Order: sequence, then structure tokens, then C-alpha cells
Amino acid sequence: MPETGRFDQAAATWDAEERRILLARGVTEAIAARCALPDDLDVLDFGCGTGLVSLGLRPLVRRVTGVDTSRGMLDVFERKVLEQGLDGVRAVLLPPGAPLSLPDRFHLVVSSMTLHHVTDLAPLFARFHDHLQPGGRVALADLDHEDGTFHEDARGVVHLGFDRGGIVELLAGAGFVDVEVETAAVTRKGERLYPVFLATGRKVEAELPAEP
Repeated sequence: MPETGRFDQAAATWDAEERRILLARGVTEAIAARCALPDDLDVLDFGCGTGLVSLGLRPLVRRVTGVDTSRGMLDVFERKVLEQGLDGVRAVLLPPGAPLSLPDRFHLVVSSMTLHHVTDLAPLFARFHDHLQPGGRVALADLDHEDGTFHEDARGVVHLGFDRGGIVELLAGAGFVDVEVETAAVTRKGERLYPVFLATGRKVEAELPAEP
């Protein structure tokens, strides 16, 4: 998640664009529909931004941890938590370039519109797998491959969306099973429509013992 300065500057007005609100709502609803969300669930949101997805999930689960590299985004996130009087929510600042490394293990790892800022997804997906409880799930939303017109400011954009088959392969390579991809939402910018996928997968309940 590079280019944190740009996101720091944009944080104060990030939620002013209705399309972002609508997209986050669509992603949140898709996650809730695809993944079982019992009220004792602990969730990690990677690239949480101002908390549009994190705080949308909070009423459905026990705890939400939002992680981002932008201090400005997390300031808005934390202000919302205070204003709404929420408990069971925390924000964690991840230094740019540092690997995801938290002491906690979660039942669900989610991410929305962050993967296209990550150069190498394979080690990130491995980190997601490591941070899950046995049987935990991952739910990742991002753009289908697009022609470069989605971002007016392409600083920090390292992928012009993704091929769904490639995401499936990367998740399987990280150890996830039951990997599926579906359309979570379609977001509009001007006259253009951009599909956003939701990729889900599961960490196995327990590793099989090695053959003697």
C-alpha cells in the first residue's frame, strides 16, 4: 500500500464521493452473503481506509481490526469509531513496505480495493493465511482487469485490475481451499462501469499429519 501521502491528503474528503459509499456497501453485502458471519467472529480488514467496509461489518461480528499504511485514513477511521460510540474496533498503522505481522489470529480476513496497490500478492496472501484461525476465511474485493481509465491519479497503482483466474491460482498457492470468485458490485465513474469481484477461500481446519 504505497503512496501514503496521497491518501493522507485525500482522507478528509474520501467519503464525500457517493460511489465509494455505494461500492463499500455492495462489497460488505457480498461478504455477508458469501461468508458466515456469526457474532463471535473476529475480522481483519487489510487496507481499511476510512472504515467503510470495516464499520459496515462491525454490527455483524464481534471485533474488527482495520489495518492501513495511511495515518490520515486511520485518523478518519478512529474519529468515526468515537463518534458512533463503537466498541470492538481498533485501527493499526502498518509502516509502508512492512509485512503484515500481528500477534492475533482472525476468523475472517477481508480487503476491498487495496490489492491493486500491492506489487507482489503471493507473499501477502501467505500472510493472510498465517493470520487466520484454522477454518478461517478470506474475502477479497478488487477490480476486474481494466484499461487504465479507472484511476485519474495512477500513483501507487501497480495492477490495472486482475484476471480472476490469476487470483484463484494465487489463493490456492497460498494454501486456501474452496476458492471461488464472483461479482460483488459494479461501480460507475462517469459513463463507465467497472466490475468488482469478490474472491473467497478457506484455510483448512487442521494440517494432516505427515506420513511416517
